[in-house]
Amino acid sequence: MSECKLNHTQEEVKNKYESQTHFLPDEMNDLFHQFFAKEHTQELLNEVFHLLKKYDLAPSDEKNERNNRLYMVLKNV
Repeated sequence: MSECKLNHTQEEVKNKYESQTHFLPDEMNDLFHQFFAKEHTQELLNEVFHLLKKYDLAPSDEKNERNNRLYMVLKNV
């Protein structure tokens, strides 16, 4: 995953989630709904955006890494 210097809004993160939701594990849906119900730091929003970015195109081993990181983030907010 590449890092970029852009700051992403919560709305941008939500749009990215919605575009990738069919590729994500079903168990993440409730966690994402809880995530979007709260305010988050810019750093966290950027991280989640980049974990979701091109998720559908990632090889399965990279998806597993992204899933692990997403679960860590989503369960700890």
